[in-house]
Amino acid sequence: MKTCGHNQAVRAVGIFLCVVGVWAQSCPAADDPMQAWRDMKFGLFVHWGPVSLVGTEIGWSRGREVPSEEYDQLYKRFNPTLFDAEAWVTVAKRAGMKYLVLTSKHHDGFCLWPSKYTDYHIGNTPFKRDVMRELADACAKHGIQFCTYHSICDWYHPDYPLGSPGGRTKKPNPDMPRYYEYLRNQTREIIENYGPLGIMWFDGEWEEPWTLEYGNELYAYLKGLQPTLVINNRVSKGRQGMAGVTAQAHLNAGDYDTPEQRIGNFQNDRPWETCMTICQQWAWKPDDVMKSEKECLQTLVRVVGGDGNLLFNVGPMPDGRIEPRQVDRLMEMGRWLDRYGQTIYGTRGGPFKTTASLASTYQGNTIYIHILEWPDGAITLPPLPKRIVRSSILTGGSVTVRQTAEAITIVVPEGDRDPIDTIVALTLDGPADDIEPVALPSASLAAGKEARASNVFQNSDAYGPDKAFDDDPGTRWATNAGVEQAWLEVDLGRPEMISRVVISEAYDRVRRFELQYADDGTWTTFFEGERIGEKFAAGFEPVTAQRIRLNILEATDGPTIWEFQLLATRKTPLVVTP
Repeated sequence: MKTCGHNQAVRAVGIFLCVVGVWAQSCPAADDPMQAWRDMKFGLFVHWGPVSLVGTEIGWSRGREVPSEEYDQLYKRFNPTLFDAEAWVTVAKRAGMKYLVLTSKHHDGFCLWPSKYTDYHIGNTPFKRDVMRELADACAKHGIQFCTYHSICDWYHPDYPLGSPGGRTKKPNPDMPRYYEYLRNQTREIIENYGPLGIMWFDGEWEEPWTLEYGNELYAYLKGLQPTLVINNRVSKGRQGMAGVTAQAHLNAGDYDTPEQRIGNFQNDRPWETCMTICQQWAWKPDDVMKSEKECLQTLVRVVGGDGNLLFNVGPMPDGRIEPRQVDRLMEMGRWLDRYGQTIYGTRGGPFKTTASLASTYQGNTIYIHILEWPDGAITLPPLPKRIVRSSILTGGSVTVRQTAEAITIVVPEGDRDPIDTIVALTLDGPADDIEPVALPSASLAAGKEARASNVFQNSDAYGPDKAFDDDPGTRWATNAGVEQAWLEVDLGRPEMISRVVISEAYDRVRRFELQYADDGTWTTFFEGERIGEKFAAGFEPVTAQRIRLNILEATDGPTIWEFQLLATRKTPLVVTP
C-alpha cells in the first residue's frame, strides 16, 4: 500500500460502518463478544519489557531518563529467567480476573513475540523464549481470555515519523504508508499466531501521523480477520484525552471507551473500561507506591457501579516475576471476590449513580448497594419506582431498610459496617434494568460551584479546578510535574457556614497545607494540616464565607485532588437526601 488518500479513506469508513452493522445484526445477546467481555468486569493489564532492567517508564523514558541509544540496547541484557506464564495466569485467576492484556508492543517498538517483520523482539534477547505463546497457552488452559495491547505509535521504527522523547522529535526519512503496512502485518501476525484474541487494545493514536482513515480501515481489516475481536476506541481518533470518552462515535471506530488512571463517569449507553496501575508507574519501578487494599477494592466497585470494567495493571520485574507484594494485594482482591463476586460479575451499574462514597450494581430483580464510607447516621437514597420485597446485608450483621414514596433509608449498626464495603441487597418486585439511573444529590456546598486554581496540568480542561468539585471520583484537578506549591479555590456563590471538610488526594504528595477564607480581600487561615492522602476528613469551628481556598504549601511533586468537599454539618458527603 503506497497511499491512504481520499478514495481509500471513503472506502475505509464504508467498510467500518458495514462491519459495525453486520456485527450488531449477526450476534445475538447470548453470543455477543462485547457482552461476554462486559460480564467479565475485571482484567489484568501487563506492561513489561527490557525497560524493567532500569525501572523507568516503558516507552516514555526512552530519550528522557534513559538515552535512546542505551534504551535500545537493553534487550541484549533482557533475560527474565524466572518468567513463568503459569504463575502469571494463576495470579490473575486467583485475583478474580477473567482476561489478561499483554503489551505485545509499546511505544518503544520492542515486541514480546518473535515477529518476522522486525529484529527488535524477544527472540533476539538472551531469553529467546516466546512470552506471548506461553501466556496464550496458559490462558487457554486456565480459562482466562488472552488479549494484547499494541501501540500505534512507534518511536523506534525508522518509518514512523516521530521519535523520542515522547514523540517530540522528527525522524529524517519517515514513510507513514509503509509504517502502516508494518502495523497491519504485525497485528495480522498476532491474530493468526496467537488468536483468537479477546481484545486488541490499541494506544498511541493521539499523534498526528495517525488519522481517522487509518484507524477505521485498520478496525475493519482486523474485524475481517476475526469477527469476534473486541477493539478499543484508541484504534481511531475519537478519544477525548485521558477521560477516554469517544466523541462522534458514529464516525470513529472502536467498541468501547478507555478512561485512563481514573474511574470513568457513570455511562450505561456505551461500554467502557478504566485502565489503572496498582502502583503509580505502568512498568516496574523499585519501591513504587502501591495502592491499599481498600483503594483497590473500592476502585473496582466504583468502576463496576458506573457500568464499566476495570483493567488493573502490574509491571513485572526484570527477572520475570510479578512483584510479591503486588501478588499479595491481588490475592486480597481475589478473596473478596470469592465472597462477593455475585455483586460484580455479570451485573450492570446502577440504578443509583456512583459517588465517592456509594455505588450500586444490579442483576435481575436484585440491586446491590455498596456503601464505601459511612455517615454519622443512616443512608438516605432517592425513591425507586418498584417495591422492595426483601433486603439483606451480605457482609454480615443486620440491616433495616425503610421504603416510602419519598426515600429509601438504610440503617446498619455501627459494629456491622464493613471498613471497605458494606453490601446491602435489595430484592424488587420486578427487574431493575428498566429503572432510569438517578444521581445522588451532593451534601457538599462546593459541588458544581465556580472554581479557580494557580496551576492546571498542561492547561488541560480535563484537569481543571472544577474537576475537584464535580462529585465525580473519576475526575481530578491536577498540576504540572515539579509544582510544589499551589492553591485551589471555590466560590460558593453566597456566604455559607461550613464546619467540616473532606478531601481526596491522588498519589499522596501533599506534605503541608492550610484552609483559608476570603475576608475583605484578605485570605485568613482557619485550619492547618500536613498530609492529605486518599481520604482526609476534619471538623473545625464553624466558618461563614463565600470563597474558600485549599492552599498547598509543600508537595513532593505536582499535587492532584480528586474531590474537595465542604460540609455545613458534621456529616460526610455520604448522606444523600432526595
